[in-house]
Amino acid sequence: MKAKPRASRRRAADHSHGARVPRYGTEALERAGRLFKSLGDSERLQILELLAAGESCVSEIAESTRAELSTVSQRLRLLRTEGLVHRRREGKHIFYSLSDRHVAGLIQNALEHISERTGE
Repeated sequence: MKAKPRASRRRAADHSHGARVPRYGTEALERAGRLFKSLGDSERLQILELLAAGESCVSEIAESTRAELSTVSQRLRLLRTEGLVHRRREGKHIFYSLSDRHVAGLIQNALEHISERTGE
């Protein structure tokens, strides 16, 4: 007696013969494209990697990255616009942190992927 194919195999076979339905809409894909553009700069990635270790104020980020305060502020503004970082004010200081665990995962996965490929 011949075994029936498993449902997952049957579904996979069904998809190979017809058009696939996109999982996400155009707006979501455009927003993801903007997000990846904002991640496409090594200086902004450096800031995100620093923030993955915890909240920092702009002056601490500038010191760690050896960049001007105004440059760091511009980079943080773009990261904030794309929803990658949050800010909070405490007196004259503005502190930044990653917006959620997904951002930390994106950064970690990207760096691990590159490290595997380069052997670092």
